[in-house]
Amino acid sequence: MNILILGPERKELTLYLESFGDTVKTTEQKIISQSEIVGWADFVISYGYTHIIRKKVLNLFPRKAINLHIAFLPWCRGSYPNLWSFLFDTPKGVTIHYLDAGVDTGDIIVQEKVEVQADDTLRTSHDRLITALEKLFYKRWPEIKSGRIRSTPQQADFPEFFERDRDRFEHLLTDGWDTPVAGLIGAGIEQIKNK
Repeated sequence: MNILILGPERKELTLYLESFGDTVKTTEQKIISQSEIVGWADFVISYGYTHIIRKKVLNLFPRKAINLHIAFLPWCRGSYPNLWSFLFDTPKGVTIHYLDAGVDTGDIIVQEKVEVQADDTLRTSHDRLITALEKLFYKRWPEIKSGRIRSTPQQADFPEFFERDRDRFEHLLTDGWDTPVAGLIGAGIEQIKNK
């Protein structure tokens, strides 16, 4: 099988997929349905990809295009999900879901809650989520690849967050990504109430 990873190069993930005898290519470039690499692929894995994938592309991969997301969907769709999970005090976790035309709105394949530590920062909690997500993927990939897992539709009425949304809360990130998460819990709710 030819597997296309959309997002940054991830050597460990590539080696894992190749261990099944599959061929793997990675790109961070925006893809379109006529892209040579799209025509080459049998399966698409989006992981840290910053472009929205158009429906025309997704139609080429029915139940063969997934996203790895560091949030417990349907909460915290879009960019910086870890940040939003603290600012709006939502469940923390990771999700693997099918891609659809929305932003992180596709049917959930598997997900898992992740406990964060009291002394975590945005950076350490992000690293914890990445580790949990990759562990979940490695454990469930054979079932995902074969389509043996029954997926669950997501609720539609949850917000999406984009990079531009972060600007409103930038002042709360006193130490950037090393800001302790304990001081961020629920701060987004408070800020919106006080506007």
